[in-house]
Amino acid sequence: MKKMIGNVLAFLFLLAVTNVNAQIDLNKVVNRSVKKAERSVENRVEKRIDNGVDKSLDAVEDGIDDAVKGDDSKSTNSNAKTKTETNTKGKSSSGNQSETSKTETKTQSGKAATDDTLKSAPVLQWAKYDFVPGTEIIFEDNQEGEQNGEFPSKWDLKSGSIENANFDGQNVIYFMKCNNNGGGGIVPLLKNSNSDYLPEEFTIEFDAYFEEKASSYIVYLADHKNQQKLDASFHAIDKWVRIQKNGAEYKQDISTKFYPGFSNAVNDKLAKWRHVSISFNIRALKVYLDDARILNIPNLGYNPTGITLGYHNPGSTTKGYVKNIRIARGAVPLYDKFLTDGKFVTTGIKFDVNKATIKPESMGTINYVVKMMQDHPELKFSVEGHTDSDGDDASNLKLSDARAKAVMDQMIKLGIEKTRLTSKGLGESKPMAGNDTPEGKAQNRRVEFVKF
Repeated sequence: MKKMIGNVLAFLFLLAVTNVNAQIDLNKVVNRSVKKAERSVENRVEKRIDNGVDKSLDAVEDGIDDAVKGDDSKSTNSNAKTKTETNTKGKSSSGNQSETSKTETKTQSGKAATDDTLKSAPVLQWAKYDFVPGTEIIFEDNQEGEQNGEFPSKWDLKSGSIENANFDGQNVIYFMKCNNNGGGGIVPLLKNSNSDYLPEEFTIEFDAYFEEKASSYIVYLADHKNQQKLDASFHAIDKWVRIQKNGAEYKQDISTKFYPGFSNAVNDKLAKWRHVSISFNIRALKVYLDDARILNIPNLGYNPTGITLGYHNPGSTTKGYVKNIRIARGAVPLYDKFLTDGKFVTTGIKFDVNKATIKPESMGTINYVVKMMQDHPELKFSVEGHTDSDGDDASNLKLSDARAKAVMDQMIKLGIEKTRLTSKGLGESKPMAGNDTPEGKAQNRRVEFVKF
């Protein structure tokens, strides 16, 4: 009997051990299955993520391709949700044109743009800009060395309250108040200001700041302080161009024309700098805001004799700020100069201060040269950079070399073959004018295109 009980107990013990071992084996199988499932899930998730990343990268690459190809069908010309715009900041100084370029979605006052401001933010397209400034500089004021709170040293006052100031980190001319909310202003301080000091072909450029509320700048095409006694045929207080934030008007003859994307005078709530360019010849007066031509008026029928720069601030609630004013004599077409001299010189290509960053308003000149080379495939140019004498020789040489290369690289991006271009810098070694005046310095800061 005891033996039988022992056998039963042994059998039960073996059975228990077997069940335990089986349970252990089952746990191992389950664990392996779980790990396998986990690996399978991980692989599938990683694959899905990779596919998503690939699709995103494809979309980005498509966008880049469209931008490079200039696909206008994917850009907005009004109510843009985002704005790629070159903001200008920085102080003009000797030898090297100013302003730090930034490409970002911001208002030009430096604050993050809201949905309301972005709806009316224009999209700049400097690739189509065709303004080419005159090559001989008559008057230049980049506010270099001006003392805050004093009257601008290169100007004379017609009427109003106007002083030097520092705004947005830059030296500017500050229009606090103009006579009767407009009409007054300043005139260039020139030796021959009582005579006709504008040539038959000339260009005017300046940067103007616009606050949110309505305001405008007025360019009178006569010197209202010094030319009042000239012949009445061009004593022309009514001959003016009014520059608005998003439009321009020529006296009462031509109603306001607007920047692309804007159809009326309603403000866009976006404080901004605008680069203003005016070109005059016997055939036409053209006015540009940033990258767009706003007015093209043929056959004005009179001869502009001087400049008065005024500001209109309704109710005296807004203030005006301008900087980087230049008046230049128009030249014969650059291609004609090339045929005569084997090269042509331009002061229309400008750079950030002490940098080789090309300012956007330089694109008119660069686009002109690119078109010339496309029309004449036999042309090959050495792009040569020059500076004024401010700074040491070695730094100026290095800077001019970098700037010349930047221009060459930009032209290659626009489709000119590398074999047709070379570049080099000559620093301050070959001045065209004295370095003792702002006009002379500006004339020496130039780019030359020399045949090779």
